[in-house]
Amino acid sequence: MILKPAQKHKSLLKNDRFLRALLRQPVESTPVWMMRQAGRYLPEYRASREHAGSFMDLCRNADFACEVTLQPLRRFDLDAAILFSDILTIPDAMGQGLYFETGEGPKFRKTVRTEKDVNALPVVQGETDLDYVMNAVTTIRRALNGSVPLIGFSGSPWTLATYMVEGGSSKDFRQVKTFMLKQPEAMHRLLDKLAQSVISYLNAQIKAGAQAVQIFDTWGGVLNEPCYQEFSLGYMRQITTGLIREHEGRPVPVIMFTKGGGQWLESMADTGADCLGLDWTTDIGLARKRVGDRVALQGNMDPNMLFAPARKIREEVGRILRSFGPGSGHIFNLGHGISQFADPEHAKVFVDAVHELSPSFHG
Repeated sequence: MILKPAQKHKSLLKNDRFLRALLRQPVESTPVWMMRQAGRYLPEYRASREHAGSFMDLCRNADFACEVTLQPLRRFDLDAAILFSDILTIPDAMGQGLYFETGEGPKFRKTVRTEKDVNALPVVQGETDLDYVMNAVTTIRRALNGSVPLIGFSGSPWTLATYMVEGGSSKDFRQVKTFMLKQPEAMHRLLDKLAQSVISYLNAQIKAGAQAVQIFDTWGGVLNEPCYQEFSLGYMRQITTGLIREHEGRPVPVIMFTKGGGQWLESMADTGADCLGLDWTTDIGLARKRVGDRVALQGNMDPNMLFAPARKIREEVGRILRSFGPGSGHIFNLGHGISQFADPEHAKVFVDAVHELSPSFHG
């Protein structure tokens, strides 16, 4: 049963630094969270996953999803929680048969390779087709009790399409690019169905209690300029236009993250997103000069920096803070998800360094 959230979590946020920074409002220090902060690098997560039985069992059980969402917040002084789920829940709800094999990543029992395959796909209704995710959002939001904001998320239409056409992860994206180039009309229909599904899914998360949302365009960077604009960015613009942007009396910021997309920041800033995520290949200071005050920026330490000595981690945090410079509009994060092999103690050094070093950059 989905809990009706509207009257259940009106408590004031004890720490809204993350939400203020997304809106480029003054903050006393730079907020920080980590992509994939609830994950295999934590021994308590591995224990929970073993108890649950499988990754998807972990996602589909609201109590388990809540527990692993809260685990990193117990260890680290993070400024936001992120819903524990997977970007591939939408294709799974479309009937593609998502499953996971140890050491091989996600796979689908069905692939999308023809116009007929696209036409057979339904548009996902977030509140009903993915009710287990909404139940998790409500459960997590209640458990947080206003301590920090909760981030909801989805994969971008292009990224979801790559998995659906390839049937899983890919190194060369041969199948999805062939489909895009040989059957562009069918690809556009697929992407439009996915965009409609993402809008419904994220709006349902917002209604259930998510206070900000992130669109993960993990594979947008494998496209060239015209294809990125046509097959990825255009559909993310459609999503930002269709999202609920105010709920519970305050704005709901939208973060857009294209891995490998640093060359398109100006176009991304024109989509209506409040914040752009950066991977580690783009200098954040140069990015700030390019987009000005149109959007906040999130990022962007190389996740592999967490394998360095503590002193080096602190030095890198300082370097990135100096590169961004004084003022608000910076949410510190890794440039991609934390590695499953990272030492949790090094993650703590990273988070603590942000809070210790960043106040001097805020008036």
